[in-house]
Amino acid sequence: MRKLMLAVGGSLILVAPLSQADVVGLGASVSYWDSDLSGKAATNNDLVDVENDLNLGGDSTANASLYLEHPVPVLPNIRINYTRVKQSGRGQVGLVGFDGVTGDVQSDFDLEQLDLTLYYEVLDNWVNLDLGLTARDLAGDLTVQEVNGLATSETSVDAVIPMGYLAARFDLPFTGVSVGTEGNFISYGGDSLLDFNVYGQYEIALLRFRAGYRQMSIDYEDGNDRLDVEIGGPFVSAGVSF
Repeated sequence: MRKLMLAVGGSLILVAPLSQADVVGLGASVSYWDSDLSGKAATNNDLVDVENDLNLGGDSTANASLYLEHPVPVLPNIRINYTRVKQSGRGQVGLVGFDGVTGDVQSDFDLEQLDLTLYYEVLDNWVNLDLGLTARDLAGDLTVQEVNGLATSETSVDAVIPMGYLAARFDLPFTGVSVGTEGNFISYGGDSLLDFNVYGQYEIALLRFRAGYRQMSIDYEDGNDRLDVEIGGPFVSAGVSF
């Protein structure tokens, strides 16, 4: 992880003198993400399928972001992004059990993340390219409780993780229409996180509308607990920019 941070940081230092906005820009947006959850969770060497065993699936998730761009050389632009995924379901764990829990179960999954991204505009015309580094405060909890018993299991991961950031957008001149992609990524020591989206965008005056698909993959171990899950689905967003 240290080598990755040094490599990304070194790359940002190289592009910093060549990239800056022409004017100060401020924007904010909110998104509605229709996400599905799949994958597995493990604790104390016990494994459970969050979709097939726990019936955790389709739910809607809110997302909000804020960014500030400026013309000051060398200093990076700033983006803050917040995402929260909450899902629940009724399922069944077999006789082998999961961390002491067996039979019919009620499960709740709560994933919360706050991103602080520092980035530079490498290109800023009809082709837009941003490169940066994100610090992600990630907290995930899975609670599995017996419906007719007292046994409860909790699987948790909690960490601040550095990730690379890339955003690219292609504008169709004189139309207000563009297509793009943005994402965060890191892989180290057997753990990996990938969070990306692709979208179409339409801008009119100060308003910006997007529709696309977002996919998040988390394979992270924290002590005896591990999450290996994927969250994906279509999203729509509305925002303003100044």
